Amino acid sequence: MKKILLTTMALLATLTSGAQQTPVYLDESKPIEERVEDALKRMTLDEKIAVIHAQSKFSSPGVKRLGLPDFWTDDGPHGVRPDVLWDEWVQAGQTNDSCVAFPALTCLAATWNPQMARLYGRSLGEEARYRGKDMILAPGVNINRTPLNGRNFEYMGEDPYLTSRIAVPYIQGLQSTGVSACVKHYALNNDEEHRFFVNIMVSDRALHEIYLPAFKAAVTEGGTWAIMGAYNKYKNQHMCHNAIMLNKILKGDWKFDGVVVSDWGGAHNTEEAIENGLDMEFGSWTDGMTDGMSNAYYMYYMADAYKNLIKEGKYTQKELDEKVRRVLRLFFRTTMNRNRAQGFLCSESHYEAARKIAGEGIVLLKNEKVKGKNENLLPIDASKYKKILVVGENAIKMMTVGGGSSSLKVQKEILPLDGINAQCSMLKVQCDYARGYVGDTVQSYNGVTVGRSIAENRTPEELRREAVEKAKNADLVIVFGGLNKSDYQDAEGHDRKEYALPYQQNKLMEALAAVNKNIVYVNISGNAVELPWKDKVPAIVQGWFIGSEAGEALADVLFGDVNPSGKLPFTWYAKLEDCAAHALNTYPGTWREDGLDEEYKEGIYVGYRWMDKQKIRPTFAFGYGQSYTTFKITDLKSDKKEMTRDGNITFTVKVTNTGKMAGAETVQLYIHDVKASVDRPEKELKGFQKVWLEPGESKEVSISIGADALKFYDESQGDWRAEEGDFEALIGNASDNIAGRVKFCLQ
Repeated sequence: MKKILLTTMALLATLTSGAQQTPVYLDESKPIEERVEDALKRMTLDEKIAVIHAQSKFSSPGVKRLGLPDFWTDDGPHGVRPDVLWDEWVQAGQTNDSCVAFPALTCLAATWNPQMARLYGRSLGEEARYRGKDMILAPGVNINRTPLNGRNFEYMGEDPYLTSRIAVPYIQGLQSTGVSACVKHYALNNDEEHRFFVNIMVSDRALHEIYLPAFKAAVTEGGTWAIMGAYNKYKNQHMCHNAIMLNKILKGDWKFDGVVVSDWGGAHNTEEAIENGLDMEFGSWTDGMTDGMSNAYYMYYMADAYKNLIKEGKYTQKELDEKVRRVLRLFFRTTMNRNRAQGFLCSESHYEAARKIAGEGIVLLKNEKVKGKNENLLPIDASKYKKILVVGENAIKMMTVGGGSSSLKVQKEILPLDGINAQCSMLKVQCDYARGYVGDTVQSYNGVTVGRSIAENRTPEELRREAVEKAKNADLVIVFGGLNKSDYQDAEGHDRKEYALPYQQNKLMEALAAVNKNIVYVNISGNAVELPWKDKVPAIVQGWFIGSEAGEALADVLFGDVNPSGKLPFTWYAKLEDCAAHALNTYPGTWREDGLDEEYKEGIYVGYRWMDKQKIRPTFAFGYGQSYTTFKITDLKSDKKEMTRDGNITFTVKVTNTGKMAGAETVQLYIHDVKASVDRPEKELKGFQKVWLEPGESKEVSISIGADALKFYDESQGDWRAEEGDFEALIGNASDNIAGRVKFCLQ
C-alpha cells in the first residue's frame, strides 16, 4: 500500500511541478500563435530537436510530456498508402488499411472543374482521418515539361494557371478535414531519372511564370500547411535546403507560415538545413531513401548533428525555435485540433466521388463516323452490335498497384474488362476477350499483392494472331492499351525510354485495323504517347489511371451513360521532337564531373506556348476534348474596352448545345499581348468555366480577369509587370480552336 501511495504522490508531483502546470496553450479559445509561443517556451532542447525530424518511416514525435501526440504522414495523392512497419518499407500486414483509389491527378486536371478538385480533397481527407493520418503528401503540382517524365501522372499537366485552379480547392477540401496537405515537389521536379543530383538551370522569368505559380497559389490562396522540397538542385543547391527557393521566395515573398518537409532522403547537409529553410526532415540515413543503420533517427542531419552544433556554440536556438514554431503551428492545426472529424473509409460516397471525377476527366479524343453508317462510333449503341471484342492487357491489369510512392492497397478495383462485361451482360450483347500483347505481368508492389495472376506464356505473335482472328468476327473491337505503372513507364524513379507505345502495341493496332473498321482505342496512361496509326481507327479515348472505379467509369463513357467532358491538361505531341525540351536537346542535360546540368533553354515556351511559337500542329491540343453532343460559342463581348490596373474586365459568351444529348463544355479564355517590350507567348490561359447544357439550351458564360492576368515577370526588376497598351481576349474550347477575339486596352 505504501508503495502504491508513493507512486501516486510522485505522479502528482510530476504533474504539478513548475513546467507541468496546466498549460495555457491547450486552451483552444486562445489564438494559435499564443498557444505556439506558450508551448515553445516550455520545451527542452531535446524536445525541440525531436519534433523537427522523423522517428519512423512516416511519423515524427510530438511532445508527450506536454500532451502533444505523434504526427503521422502518409503518401497520396490518389489515396492513402497502406501502412508499413515502423522502420522498414515492408507492409505492416494490416487488414484495415485498404482504401478507395481516386483517379490520378492528370485525370482530375482533365475535368477542368474546381468543384471536382474540392470533392477529391475532402474525400481523401476523410479516408486519411479514419486511418489516423495527420498529413497527406499531396497534391503534386509540377509542370509537365516532357512526356517522358515518369511521374507526370501524379501532376496536373503543363499549364500553371490550370494547375493552380485545380490545386487550390484540392488543398482546401483536404485541409477542411483537419488533415494537412503537403504540396510537392517544390520545385522544378520535371523528370525522374536523375532527380537526386540534377542541377536545374532556368531563367528567373520561366521559373516565376511557368514553374512556381501553382506553388504560390497553394500558399497564398490554398493556405497549404506544408510544402515538400524536391530532390533536384537549383543553382547547385538541393531544393530541400535552398536559400533562394525556401528563404527568399517561399517564406519571404509569399509569407508561407507552414512547414517545409524534406522529401524522403532529400536532406544532405546539416548547416544548409539549419540556415536554408528546412523545417522537418524525413527519410535520411535509416534506410529511408538512402542507406544507413536501422532505427538510427538520431543520425539525421537535423538530429544530434544539429543539437551538437548548438551545444558547441556555433548556432543559438534562434533558427531552431523558428522551425519548431512552424511545427507547433502544424500540430495545432491538425493533431491538437479537437474539432476535426473522425472521417470514414471506403464509403459509398467516396466510391461515388471517384467514379464521378473519373467520368468528368475521361477525354474523348476522336469519334468519327464509321464507313457505311451515318453516325459516330461512340457512344456504343448495343442494339447495333451482337458481338463485342475487348483486346489488351490493360483491360485486365490492376493499375492501383505500382508506380512508386502512390501505390495503393485498395478495397476493390473494377477492371475495364469487368466494366465492359457488366454492361454487355445487362444489354444482352456477347463479349469476348483477347490478350493481344503482354507487358508487365507483375501484380504486386512493396508487399501488396492483388490475389490474381495475369501470367502469360504465349509469344507476342501468338497473342496478336489470336486477337486478329477474333477481331475478324467481331462487330466492334475495344482495345485497351497505353502504358502501365512499371519502371520506365508511368512510375516514380525512372523516366520513359521512348515516346512510342511499348510491348509491340503498334503492330497489334495495325493488324487489328486491317481486319475491322469498328475500333475504339482506349489509352490508359498518365502521359501522351505516339499514335502513328490514329487515322486508321475511328474512335480514341484517353482513359488515364482512374482508380477503384476504373471499369465502371470507362463503361459509363463508352456506352453513353456519361457524356465525356474532359479536356487535355497537356499537349499531345505527334512526335517527341515537337516538345521543346527535346527539340532543343536540353533533356536530360549535360554531364559534368560532379553531376548533371539541365538547362531549360525553351524558357517560358512549354507545351502549347511552344507549339504556337513554332507553328506546329499537335496530335491533340492542350484544352482539347470532344463530346457526344456539339456546342457553339458565340457573341463574345467585354463589359468595357479599357481596363485600369486596379479594376477588372469581364468577357461574356453565349454557349449553345446544338446536339441531341445533354453535356458540358469548357469555355477557355486566353490572353494575347498585342505589343510588348519582351517576347511573350502567342496566348496564355487566364480563365475557364465549365457549363452544363441540355439539348438546344443556351447559357451566358462570364469570365473576369484583373491586371494580374496581363503581367509578365520582369527579370530586370525582379518583379511582375503589366505594360499599358492593347491586349486581345481569345475565347474557345481548346488552345487551337478559338471561337472569337475581342480587343481591350490596359491604361
